[in-house]
Amino acid sequence: MLVWTNIAWRIVWVLILLGVVWAYLRFFEWRNLYYPAHKIESTPDVFGLQYEDVNFISEDGRMLHGWWIPHPEARGTILHCHGNAGNIGDRAWMAADFHRLKVNVFLFDYRGYGESRGLPTEQGTYCDARAAYEVVRAKYRDEDSPPVVVHGQSLGGAVAIQLALDKPVRGLIVESSFSSVIDMGEKLYPLLPIKWFCRFRYDSASKVPRLNIPKLFAHSPQDDLIPYDIGEKLYRAAIQPKDFVVLEGSHNDAGWTLTPAYWRAIEKFLDRTLGPAQ
Repeated sequence: MLVWTNIAWRIVWVLILLGVVWAYLRFFEWRNLYYPAHKIESTPDVFGLQYEDVNFISEDGRMLHGWWIPHPEARGTILHCHGNAGNIGDRAWMAADFHRLKVNVFLFDYRGYGESRGLPTEQGTYCDARAAYEVVRAKYRDEDSPPVVVHGQSLGGAVAIQLALDKPVRGLIVESSFSSVIDMGEKLYPLLPIKWFCRFRYDSASKVPRLNIPKLFAHSPQDDLIPYDIGEKLYRAAIQPKDFVVLEGSHNDAGWTLTPAYWRAIEKFLDRTLGPAQ
């Protein structure tokens, strides 16, 4: 009887240990994907932009926050899906740049970022982006398919791709993003069984073949976070029409500031998808 009791306790301890390991892997995965910040360091008025604070609710009842930045001669709207760190305060400068192209801009925070409530998850970020789209659609009142181009950076590229599948958008710009979380994990942590415990997939490479809208991809060979070949894999998976711009700089520095050709590509892309600026 004593022997069976000892065996039972060993089984219990093994199960507890496995539970602890599993919980740690869950946290490890979540913490590697999301780095939310609550304090907003900058607002659009710093860049001379008039804006509207927008509080809105996601499909599953989370209170979200964003900024609507209108342009008096707007030919359409850029809806921006930001990366996995910070919040919209770190992207106010970007809205100022886009605004010069005669477009409205809508910046929003996923749940858990900035003033948005909740904890981010894969399905949660998708849900939040759809709610953000509905905010923009409401600005156009009776238009079911408003002139919207969605722009996603890094993790936001995966969110933007899903949004382009879920809602009618005119075009998609994906900057410094990845083919899937599994591809990223296997590249960064080759000794870990990523496929076994990865719950958040963000499998963009399986989604872009279903998008026949114009697409613009951009990635830097010097990207120190998302390897260039991961970004190339995403581009190769997409069908036409599509274009690719090679960026300069590290993951957090790459963009049109260091790569003027990228800005020119964005200008041409907006002319193509929204029409020429008047």
